[in-house]
Amino acid sequence: MKTMRAAVCVRAGGPEVLELRELPVPAVRPGWSLVRVRGAGLNRSELRTRQGHSPAVTFPRVLGIECVGTVAVSTDPRIPDGTTVAAVMGEMGREFDGGYAEYALLPNSLLMPVTTTLSWETLAALPETYLTAQGALDALGIRPGERLLIRGGTSSVGLAAASIAAGHGLEVAATTRRPDKAGALTAAGAAHVLIDDGGPLAALWPEGPDHVLDLVGATTATDSLRLVRRGGTVCVAGSLSGWLIPDFEPIAKIPSGTKLTAFHSNDRTGSTALLQRIVDEVEAGTHRPHLDQVFDLDDIAAAHRYMEENRAAGKLVVLP
Repeated sequence: MKTMRAAVCVRAGGPEVLELRELPVPAVRPGWSLVRVRGAGLNRSELRTRQGHSPAVTFPRVLGIECVGTVAVSTDPRIPDGTTVAAVMGEMGREFDGGYAEYALLPNSLLMPVTTTLSWETLAALPETYLTAQGALDALGIRPGERLLIRGGTSSVGLAAASIAAGHGLEVAATTRRPDKAGALTAAGAAHVLIDDGGPLAALWPEGPDHVLDLVGATTATDSLRLVRRGGTVCVAGSLSGWLIPDFEPIAKIPSGTKLTAFHSNDRTGSTALLQRIVDEVEAGTHRPHLDQVFDLDDIAAAHRYMEENRAAGKLVVLP
């Protein structure tokens, strides 16, 4: 029986519950293909799952809601063996084992074939981050010349959104709780860096930004509705502070004419073409992947600790 290395979350708890184990390589079944994982981006949702905040997840479980790699055994003639693919979400790493392993058995519907010359660590930094950033900006309906506030700017999605929006001619302001990370935001294209809660925003834009991309989520969404200009749009596309807004009263909290929307990467409409476009733009130098650090699979507990301590300014990637 062929085996593989995998980082298994054995129970809910701290980073130490991620154990490196030898597991059987998954057996292929109809509708699913075996992918040799070449890289996996790390995400805070995996951190919360590890902590026990995903009630539908049972342990032990191989976490990882995204990965990139090559098809080892295909059951889909449209995606033959050897094809470079990316996969994101679809209950990956939750209902079934995910990307923290040398191989992953994945539904064919999740596989996005891409053509690229990027390194594995660079490619692994793109799928969840850039698909979310671009999808959220599309949901906002951004246009050149508009003003965008990004809350949670030094998250990997925040940095990607700043890069994309600045490239489209928007004036970008972004918040961070860490003054030492301001340089990363400036490098990504943010014209204005606001420390912590965006207090100086009124002096910068008295009428408010045209759009707010809120990646902090539950604790700031209501405040973002107050900050955006009347008639502007707030998109909640992250959950750095959790998933639920307590005691939310839409009529009381959403100003007349202001719009509240959301984006999540489970929306796969056009994802393959969009990811290929993102890859092409990174290859052309239009966007930077904002890769903070690369970890070996052996160091997955250290990677989670690094993520939990909010030390990253950009994407974390693990290479099996």
